Amino acid sequence: MLALRLTRGAHPAVQLRRALVALASAGTGFLLLCSLGYAMSHADHVTSSMLRLAWCLTPMAATVHLAVAVARTDPATRPRPGLSAIGLGPGRLMTISATTTALSCTLGSLLALVLFLQLRGDLAGAPLEGTAAQFLAADQPLPFPAAVTLLALVPAIASATVALILRPRDAQPATARPMRGYGRFGAYGRSVARETFGAYGRFGAHGRTTGSRTAEPAGAAESADAAAPSANGSRPAEQAAAAPAPDPDPTRPPGPRTAPAGLPWGIAVLAAGLAVEAYADRAGDGSRLALPGGLATGAPGVLAGWALTALGLTLAGPGLTHLCGRLLQSARPGALRLLAGRVLMEEATRIGRPLGVVCAVASGVFAMTALLDAHEPGFGPLSTFGTLLVAGCTVATLLTAAVEAKHERADTTAALLRLGAPATMLRSAAALRAGALLAAFAPLTLIVAELAALPLAHR
Repeated sequence: MLALRLTRGAHPAVQLRRALVALASAGTGFLLLCSLGYAMSHADHVTSSMLRLAWCLTPMAATVHLAVAVARTDPATRPRPGLSAIGLGPGRLMTISATTTALSCTLGSLLALVLFLQLRGDLAGAPLEGTAAQFLAADQPLPFPAAVTLLALVPAIASATVALILRPRDAQPATARPMRGYGRFGAYGRSVARETFGAYGRFGAHGRTTGSRTAEPAGAAESADAAAPSANGSRPAEQAAAAPAPDPDPTRPPGPRTAPAGLPWGIAVLAAGLAVEAYADRAGDGSRLALPGGLATGAPGVLAGWALTALGLTLAGPGLTHLCGRLLQSARPGALRLLAGRVLMEEATRIGRPLGVVCAVASGVFAMTALLDAHEPGFGPLSTFGTLLVAGCTVATLLTAAVEAKHERADTTAALLRLGAPATMLRSAAALRAGALLAAFAPLTLIVAELAALPLAHR
């Protein structure tokens, strides 16, 4: 009930994003039902039916990705101070997010079922004829257990993924490796840096050690420091030399996060995918795997290489975004380039991964379109619908991630405006970030698409 109330009272923009999730779930459910209808109409073509069902995994993955992005940006389930006191801790908010996602996807699955039954003629009117008849199987009764099982896949997988991504995590820092043995004066464990016996009383070093002993009172520390010159013969110059050097610029803002670690792996997987495509096309034994609906035809190894190429682009997206931000700040940057580059480096993981997915989908669509111009008459209706569904989900996911990033830096933007930064500079920084990403990812997408289509262009 709480999830329903939060869903009903949300902002119109949030409702729009949830409606997009429902529409994506409806499209994926309709493709699954069409695969079921094709299997019913072609009972002797088991391999083709299984291939059509496996082809639906791509729209399903795109829908789940969009559902996770929408759940992350939902303000109703964002942890806020005071919610734990009324029983809305991180675990409960995660459950509400998963439930809301399940409700949106279930609504989409019901819409898909109603549309499929309407086209079959089970609700009203006559069934469709012609090419669509082989996907509807209107002359056979629909097995509702199988249809319900297929329609339940998207809500179940999406809600489980949201619960896994948004699960509460322990915020405690990682503890150091426990050290065996007893330290000085009976304290269990030893400090990381070894010190002499006299260093314990000299210059208050006991307050800076990293061991497990507790801090002593201020009076004891002062007496130890006062007694240190007479007992050890130290002078104030030695105390100044032993003290840690202060930060030369205490007003300097902290640097951005470290670079994402996925760039080398992404490049390696991308290169491996292109190599697998080339090798599978040359060393193929003549077996071809025809994708449904007029899509490209090739050896199974070539299609596996396409999958590796898409995975490589997804893994390399955050690292490339971070690299774009670093390049924007090179060569004596001004305030505009410095602001744009810092934002890109800070939001590299949040923006880069959906951007890599968009590039992977765009490269695949571009490669298949180039092949269709030379060899195929065109896409089938379901292939066109599935391609538009995947492309729409990936673009919507990228826009949702951009909205999430904007909300995360809302405090920083407000602080800049209070300090007198003009609003035109913020808009110019946003345009500069978009231009830098476009200049980096657009040529990469075209190059990967050309290399991916090259093995199939000479078949």
